[in-house]
Amino acid sequence: MWSLPEVRWAAAGTGLFLLGLLTHVTGGPDWLWWTLYLACYAAGGWEPGWAGLQALRQRKLDVDLLMVLAAVGAASIGQVLDGALLIVIFATSGALEAIATKRTEDSVASLLDLAPETATRLTATGEETVEAADLRVGDIILVRPGERIGGDGEVVDGASEVDQATITGEPLPVTKTAGAEVFAGTLNGTGALRVRVTRPAADTMVARIATMVTEASATKAKVQLFIEKVEQRYSVGMVAATIALFVIPLAFGAPFEPTLLRAMTFMIVASPCAVVLATMPPLLSAIANAGRHGVLVKSAVVMEQLATVTRVAFDKTGTLTTGIPQLTDVRPLRGATINARDLLALAAAVEKPSEHPLARAIVAAAHDAGVPIPAADAFTSTPGRGVAARVNGHHIEVGRPTDSRAGHDDTARAAVDELERTGRTAIVVRVDGVPAGLLGLTDQVRPGAADTVARLTALTGTTPQLLTGDNPRAAARLAAEVGITDVRAGLLPRDKVGMVQELQARGGRVAVVGDGVNDAPGLATAHVGIAMGRSGSDLALDTADAVITRDELTTLPAVIALARRARRLVSANLVIAGTFIAVLVTWDLAGTLPLPLGVAGHEGSTIIVGLNGLRLLRDAAWRRAANQRQQRTP
Repeated sequence: MWSLPEVRWAAAGTGLFLLGLLTHVTGGPDWLWWTLYLACYAAGGWEPGWAGLQALRQRKLDVDLLMVLAAVGAASIGQVLDGALLIVIFATSGALEAIATKRTEDSVASLLDLAPETATRLTATGEETVEAADLRVGDIILVRPGERIGGDGEVVDGASEVDQATITGEPLPVTKTAGAEVFAGTLNGTGALRVRVTRPAADTMVARIATMVTEASATKAKVQLFIEKVEQRYSVGMVAATIALFVIPLAFGAPFEPTLLRAMTFMIVASPCAVVLATMPPLLSAIANAGRHGVLVKSAVVMEQLATVTRVAFDKTGTLTTGIPQLTDVRPLRGATINARDLLALAAAVEKPSEHPLARAIVAAAHDAGVPIPAADAFTSTPGRGVAARVNGHHIEVGRPTDSRAGHDDTARAAVDELERTGRTAIVVRVDGVPAGLLGLTDQVRPGAADTVARLTALTGTTPQLLTGDNPRAAARLAAEVGITDVRAGLLPRDKVGMVQELQARGGRVAVVGDGVNDAPGLATAHVGIAMGRSGSDLALDTADAVITRDELTTLPAVIALARRARRLVSANLVIAGTFIAVLVTWDLAGTLPLPLGVAGHEGSTIIVGLNGLRLLRDAAWRRAANQRQQRTP
């Protein structure tokens, strides 16, 4: 952060302003606090002033230059404090924008680091280590256990389970055998794979995700064009009016000093300080309040956008669910001479040495149920099939159903089909080669997910949508459990972007909630991207406009309701600030507005709108937002 010049100059300007203010209010020498304020002007104002001059060379009157001119004008008639405050506000805003831009750039760069730098290419004479960027379509690469895959391709030999959650969002490793597609940057499991490269390094899935994030972020910035046009016209009008108010009376013989005083008074009372403070305190207060309650909103612009959301789209794994498998079913098969407790004990004994997420879930379930786990020996693991060991003199196998389902027994096949139909992962336990029972596992629904969906439906008037890379059965089960009716499953990152764009094309203001690298393009494309803080990837956290830091979904509808209340306060404050400016400017133009009265009116309006906006700092404002369920038109 401190490597950015905008941050360093803004910090220096703020420090000088605070020192000047302290010296001023404690009765220090005039020359000292004047010097400190002017140093604040130089530190915080030279960059926006220079940018404004550069824009002026291109025949554009930038708001940067306007703010610096207003600050200099204030200082020229003795109101150096007002000018310094303008400089600090403007410099801080520029620094925050620079930080956000830099973090997004760093995150995109780190995303590309997911893919390994080197790969093992197989040749006619053996193996060679090459740069992953040099792989060509058609090359065969060897991926050893525990390595990251060097390029997008197709498995030509071998079997393993690959953790590809970063790309597809699937919560569990996926079995890969000959003919299966694999992605660069995903993590290979316990088996070895030979992969034929099908895409060059610049066109891998992870590279395309980085490109989509960059393009979507740049597109989102175009929303600010309308604001810039308004600022341009206001800047031109204000400067022209100030010059006219000074030059025209002089041309008709008016005395210099009173004319200059009137023009500078006009520049002060017409300056947008009150308008800036009319907008910022409600939004910043809402940001601070949301932050105390577990939602980090990255900017005032984001808070404004949250107020306009009409449709919410959720990722599944890690967002509506915790991303941690949980054992839900222990079913001895008909005719098996084993009960559920012993079946779980045997499975846990075999799975205990394994690091697979499903294995950890089975062992944890046994511990939670108080089931003693017997000792096991002769442990073996077969990639893509499961694990086996000897327990109490019996050969126990625990793994996925084979192509013949759970064996030739109709009851076993029916039980497997029933578990998978409800979105669960079926695990078969065999004792001495005979299917003895089934285990069912599923991802855990995040607490409060169903209530969050219901409140968002009431608040926005539309039911949230589920966008997931997981399989349709698992997606449908989860959606039914939390109350979502619109489900899109099996989506790759580009598909999620397309779905978000489709919702936007229908006129919706879309918020996307996700946690993974695969969600980042959708987060960047949406009007508002919201990431889960504890489970979120670095790219998702940096791409998102807001972060749910405690992973409490129930805060989402509350922050949207709070944003809408902040927007209503902004509207009220703009009316107040506009009225003050109109009255003071009219007074200055039509009569003689005393400078002290002009300053008092200008500062008074800022105090009124500031205090009005600060009401959202109170915890009562959050409680009111958290309890709001009725639909409001955004």
